[in-house]
Amino acid sequence: MRIALIGQAAFGEKVLQPLVDRGEEVVGVYAPPDISGKTNPLKQLALQLGIPIFQPERMRDPEVYHQYAKLKPDLNVMVYVTSILPESILNYPRLGTIQYHPSLLPKHRGGSAINWAIINGEAKTGITIFWPDKGIDTGPILLQREVEISADDTVGSLYFNKLFPVGIEVVVESIQLIKRGIAPRIPQDESQASYEGLCTEKDAVINWLQPVIKIYNLIRGTNPQPGAITNFGGKRFKVFDSELLAGVAGGLPGEIIDTTRQGLVVTATDGAILIKRVQVEGSPKIAATDFAEQMGLKVGDRLGNQAATE
Repeated sequence: MRIALIGQAAFGEKVLQPLVDRGEEVVGVYAPPDISGKTNPLKQLALQLGIPIFQPERMRDPEVYHQYAKLKPDLNVMVYVTSILPESILNYPRLGTIQYHPSLLPKHRGGSAINWAIINGEAKTGITIFWPDKGIDTGPILLQREVEISADDTVGSLYFNKLFPVGIEVVVESIQLIKRGIAPRIPQDESQASYEGLCTEKDAVINWLQPVIKIYNLIRGTNPQPGAITNFGGKRFKVFDSELLAGVAGGLPGEIIDTTRQGLVVTATDGAILIKRVQVEGSPKIAATDFAEQMGLKVGDRLGNQAATE
């Protein structure tokens, strides 16, 4: 079976290696163009293995299809793909195209599925391998695998510790089902479908008037990208590592009620958040205690914009 692998980053690399180890014929690898100063692990592995590597600016360009068709793939495998494939490539292989998505489709269609599952306070998510069509994360389901979202998971821990390794296993298993001719095509239940846009900075602004669990979920669900945003005295900064202190009372929303060696204790309406690590735009992430010292933050100061509106 001739496979065209379309993907990027470390996940694409870690999928390619077991396919080659299992003797699959990977006839070509497609990855985004190089970014100056950054390594491309998928490209590096493809070159090391002697597999043709292609890095078009746009998969929709006509010359990409003409070159792709020369590979005569039987199956497209899409792993961590952020661009939309043209139907000419999507439908070319005799066995079709399969795609990895980090949610239990049809829930959380879109490019920030991991973020929104955590922001919404959900207790589980998973991996879906599906047969993509011209829609966004639509198309029949081939295989799914559920994973737990722990109470303190961030986007980073959920992806790298759970979805990443499970995703590799499920992609390889799906290809084996296709080779055996028993891969299912289960229609997605549109009554259960949800779609969210990309989680951007405008979605990541902390409202200290909200319940503490919602604030904590927002911080977890935007760590490491795009980072939860608050401010002090007109200085905007992002909050990353944090801890939920549900039993802590006292103070106004956004008020710093304690400073410890671990960070800043900031109150919400029904609890508090221990802020451990922050980042000012254009600077590296630093310990919240160091930030407090730089900014002159002290007990009684308030974060966010609510102080000016009350």
